[in-house]
Amino acid sequence: MEPLDRSTIWPYRSGEPGPFYYQRYAHPNGVAAERALGELESGEALLFPSGTGAATAVVLALLEPGQTIALASGAYFGTSVLFRTLERWGVRYVEFDQTEAPPEEADLLWLEAPSNPFLTMPDLEAAAAHPARVLVDSTAATPVYLRPLDAGADFVLHSATKYLGGHDDVLLGAVVCRSREDAERLHTFRSESGIVAAPDPCWLLSRSLRTLPLRMERHTATATELARRLGEHPAVDVVRYPGFGGLLSFDVADAEAARRVETSLSMIGNATSLGGAHSVLESRARWEGERVPPGLLRLSVGLEEPDELWADLEQAIVTA
Repeated sequence: MEPLDRSTIWPYRSGEPGPFYYQRYAHPNGVAAERALGELESGEALLFPSGTGAATAVVLALLEPGQTIALASGAYFGTSVLFRTLERWGVRYVEFDQTEAPPEEADLLWLEAPSNPFLTMPDLEAAAAHPARVLVDSTAATPVYLRPLDAGADFVLHSATKYLGGHDDVLLGAVVCRSREDAERLHTFRSESGIVAAPDPCWLLSRSLRTLPLRMERHTATATELARRLGEHPAVDVVRYPGFGGLLSFDVADAEAARRVETSLSMIGNATSLGGAHSVLESRARWEGERVPPGLLRLSVGLEEPDELWADLEQAIVTA
């Protein structure tokens, strides 16, 4: 791995800037992590301080006032919050069912594969046939299970805080571009706006990418088994799982039952976020309100033993 280099400046060479001269424009750990992620996605990767920072950069760098984003309904709640915030700059958004054809008036299709927390998968073929450019938030799938650029997308977005980082110790976002021109435009915007990822999280991301396939294989195997057992439990109304990855959601009777489940766990953490080595569960209605069923619980399945996770889940569901 590239050694951790926290330098903010590097000396000029013979009176001229070299590849690294000021951290806001580029630094060794960022370039190394971007190269590794770009190879996984077959595109040009750029890192940002968070997933939301990456999304902000895409909108402000690549869209114009008056243009429209078609956002997958049921996608990550924070994305719609961000888009509402950016409406004052003249960019509007509409929501649509990503399992069907996108609306005609869109300038950018914003898909999520799978969506969080409803776990729907987009119709990538219909999206690729649309004249608008296509972005796929592939945070939950990772390049292990989906490579959107190969399916016709123009951009892949990751909250690298999640599975790419994998250890609940990295706050990062990433955009991977199909075209070098788009990557250069985003890079220029990142440098000029200062939405730049620091060396430490980039170094940690390089560490984590080395184990990504092994971790995702374990996440998937355990989540598949837990989804099966949850589907057979009489107190569980609905289970949502796309068949890969470590993210699933399920519904219990109501908000009170959901609160009893999340507060009765001992091994599984009651916390937000997802994609770490340790399993976490939370009621999403506390953040998303009526947008989700009151009894919806989102479970990020970690790397623990499946039987131990099930024992904790089962006793909590019985308590509810």
